[in-house]
Amino acid sequence: MPDHAFPDAADDAQHRPERRPLVCFTADAETEQALRNGLSELGRLQAEFHRADIEKAIAALREMPTPWTLVVDVAGHPQPLAALEDLSQVVEPDVRVLVVGDREDVGFYRQLTRSFGVADYLYKPLTVAMVAEHFGPVVARRRFTQAHVRGGRLMTVTGARGGVGASTIAGNLAWYLAEVAHRHAAVLDADLHRGIQPLLLSAAAGPGLRSAIEHPERVDELFVERSATAAGERLSLLAAEEPLGAPLSYSPGGAERLVGMLRRRYNFIVADAPFAAEGFGRDLLDLAQQRIFVFQPTLACIRDVLRLLQIEAGPAQASRPLLVLNRAGIRGGLSTRQVIEALKLEPDIVVPDLPRRVEEAATLGQMAVGAGGPFRNAIAQLARASGGVGDKAPARRSLRTLFRR
Repeated sequence: MPDHAFPDAADDAQHRPERRPLVCFTADAETEQALRNGLSELGRLQAEFHRADIEKAIAALREMPTPWTLVVDVAGHPQPLAALEDLSQVVEPDVRVLVVGDREDVGFYRQLTRSFGVADYLYKPLTVAMVAEHFGPVVARRRFTQAHVRGGRLMTVTGARGGVGASTIAGNLAWYLAEVAHRHAAVLDADLHRGIQPLLLSAAAGPGLRSAIEHPERVDELFVERSATAAGERLSLLAAEEPLGAPLSYSPGGAERLVGMLRRRYNFIVADAPFAAEGFGRDLLDLAQQRIFVFQPTLACIRDVLRLLQIEAGPAQASRPLLVLNRAGIRGGLSTRQVIEALKLEPDIVVPDLPRRVEEAATLGQMAVGAGGPFRNAIAQLARASGGVGDKAPARRSLRTLFRR
């Protein structure tokens, strides 16, 4: 690998807003002063302080980049746990959350720190010593707890055969999750030589993905931050465009290491993963929480999707793969009824044949799902079926799946 395996951080900064080290929202002056004094021992800490309760903090965080460490005040709120769940909808999953409140019971503390992924909790009135002892190490990033946190959700999108539209489905699904469902999403293009996600999303590929799968020991949170290219306010792309004559040297465990770091950073990772019997693509299938198989109404696709369904489920998969029948009604293809008879089950999602709309969008560098109509309806249905959003609004998820301590 060349020495410039990391993308240029300066170039990345032009597209991605800078994340502040620490932002504190407090409901009263006494709490703010205790935080200022207690954290002053950390030296020249770049911290922002705002006078706001948890509701106002949530509103403010909708309009600003998620800080690396966040302090919120839930004192006086009738339902602090519900408020923190609302907070989880507007911040990125790798944020370290510190909570201030007015409840002294041990049960509440344990619920926050053990079940919800909150880094620490202090009840009022705060003292300088309390803040320095308990919040200081977290803010200084000296405390790295290893509690099990599930993190974001990995979905793999795999075509039964080449050319069935799996990449188009993957890119549009990720765009929908980010732009419509307002979740932090990443697209991972597992075809490092000929993947088309950079073209679909109008975003640049880079050398970071190859480095990640060949040298997994290099992968950490900073690596992910530098390697991912911004494809939207909440959408990132991790892809490569390696020379066709350059073979890859996949290191076992590379996918697991990379996905683990991505799940800390994003609510959803959509992997455009062509089938591979071994290596990177196969490991992604095994790691996925949800497999999505895309096929067209042809006999060859029917045969191959049945073979894909025979692949043993990975340890993280709690549901069967989703089947997406793409280009239903295409001239010369099987009818949907014939597809059901051949598969002995119904496709979960049926995408009608809309070649003009989809191809025009790709040519113009736009996402077909953004135009509305039947294609958007199908992608929205897929997002719901795969656990991306609820029936009426983005699904709430436990903080333990979103906040990493």
